[in-house]
Amino acid sequence: MNIIKSNTVLFLLTLLVMSCNKQTISSYTNITTPSPLQIPPLFESLILNPIIPPDNPQTEEGIFLGKKLFYDPILSADNSQACANCHNPANAFTDSNRFSEGIDGLIGTRNSMPLFNLAWNYGDRFFWDGREHGLENQAFEPVTNTIEMHTTWPEVAYKLSQDPDYPQLFEAAFGIISIDSTLVSNAIAQFERTLISSNSKFDAYLMGSGSLTTQEIDGFNIFMDESKGDCFHCHGNEFNPLWTNNAFHNNGLDSSFEDLGLGGFTGDPLDYGKFKSPSLRNLAYTAPYMHDGRFKTIDEVINHYSIGLQHTSPNISPLMEFSAQGGVQLDPQEREELKAFLLMFSDPDFINDPKYRNPW
Repeated sequence: MNIIKSNTVLFLLTLLVMSCNKQTISSYTNITTPSPLQIPPLFESLILNPIIPPDNPQTEEGIFLGKKLFYDPILSADNSQACANCHNPANAFTDSNRFSEGIDGLIGTRNSMPLFNLAWNYGDRFFWDGREHGLENQAFEPVTNTIEMHTTWPEVAYKLSQDPDYPQLFEAAFGIISIDSTLVSNAIAQFERTLISSNSKFDAYLMGSGSLTTQEIDGFNIFMDESKGDCFHCHGNEFNPLWTNNAFHNNGLDSSFEDLGLGGFTGDPLDYGKFKSPSLRNLAYTAPYMHDGRFKTIDEVINHYSIGLQHTSPNISPLMEFSAQGGVQLDPQEREELKAFLLMFSDPDFINDPKYRNPW
C-alpha cells in the first residue's frame, strides 16, 4: 500500500513538473504587472469604458516593450524609420508634413492621423478609411506597407531575435522569446492605448477650474448652433470628451473623388468619399488638416465649412445641411470666435509628457 502511495505521489509530482515546464515556454502565461489605463475623471463620468482586448491586457512590461518598438527604426527594412517618424509626439503623434515619406523616398497620399484616446474608438475601426479593425491591426500594417517601412515580418522578427535586449523584453511581456508579428503589434497597441489627452483648457473648465473668455463662449455657441457652425453632429458636445463620433462622412471636400476613402475599402459606392471624423483635440499641433492635409491652417478649415462645401459631391453627408449654399456662411467675426473655441482643446501637457517621449 505504501509503495502504491509513493508511486502515486511520484506520478503526480512528475505531472506537476511537466505542467510547469510547459507553462514557462508557452505564451501569455508568464507573471506580468497589470497596468490598467488611467482613465481621466471626465471620461469616467461621461463615456463608456475603454476597449481593452481580453487577449492583450495592459501590463507594465508590454507597455515598455511597445514604447521601445514604437521609437525603434529596427522595424523598417533599412533601420532608418520608426513609427515615431510619422507620428511625432510634438505634433500630438501626427506628421507636420502633408504626406509622410517612406524609407524608399516614396510619398503617401494621406496625412498621418494623430494618435490619442485610441482606446475609446468604440467602432474599433482605424485609419482614415476604416480598413483595419482593432488597434493591434492598425499597428501591424505600416511595417509591410511598400510606401512606409517596406519590409517583411519574418525579417523584423529575425532582427529583433538577434538584438541583445528584445528577446528578454518579449519574454518579460509575453512569456516567450519566440518573436512574431502578433506580439510586436500587441506591444505597440498597448503603448498606443496609454496615449491619453484630457487636460485642455476646456477640460479644466468642465471640471470646474478656470474660466472662458467672451470670445471662447461665443465660439462654443456657434459650434453648437445648427444655424451657425453646426459642428456638433460629427464632433460631439461637452458631454463627449472625445470630440468626435469616430464615424465616416463625406464632408463635401470634392465634387469627384481620386481617393474613395471608406468606399475603397468596402467597395460600396455609397461609401465613396467618406473619411473618418478626427477628434478636434490638439488642433494647435496637428496641422495640416483633413485626410489629405489640404488645409494648412484652422482658418482654411473653417472657411471650407463656411463657404467651400461642394454641394454636387456624391453622397455628401446630410449633416452638411447648408451644402447647397456652399456652407454655413459664418461672417469674419464668427469665424474668429469659432477658432478661439477650437483652440481650447489644445493639451500642452499631452505633447510634453515625458512618459510618451523617446528616452533612448
